[in-house]
Amino acid sequence: MSYKIVGKYIKDLDFKIPNPKVFSLLSKNISNYKISIDIKSNQIKDKIIEVETTLSLTPSENEIEKITTKIIYSTIIQLNDALTDKKEIEKIILINVPTTIYPELRKIFLFVFENSGFKDIKIKDDVDFQKLYNHKKTQ
Repeated sequence: MSYKIVGKYIKDLDFKIPNPKVFSLLSKNISNYKISIDIKSNQIKDKIIEVETTLSLTPSENEIEKITTKIIYSTIIQLNDALTDKKEIEKIILINVPTTIYPELRKIFLFVFENSGFKDIKIKDDVDFQKLYNHKKTQ
């Protein structure tokens, strides 16, 4: 394998429901929110990279009162010493690592919602990060 995961943790968790009105409306308006995924990386030192995968729920309409939900999941990876191809490293960061950690990230996100009274939240079981990568490359 060209890399290994040496650590992973919740870097940031933001979950705010501003008032009871928004809480009660959210169950009816949850379909007006969409799931967003963002991936960033930071080189920590030679061959050690932090991959931040952000999962958030954002309103599709510009609502005055809304919930704020975002989780940043940090994965620390160590690249194989022989790996020097930048395209291969990019694929590891944008496809391989998110594909590996997404089930755990999804589970945490659902846990927060379910324990805040929202049992009917639907988040895809899996995400095709290869497809997202290919789509971004063609834009």
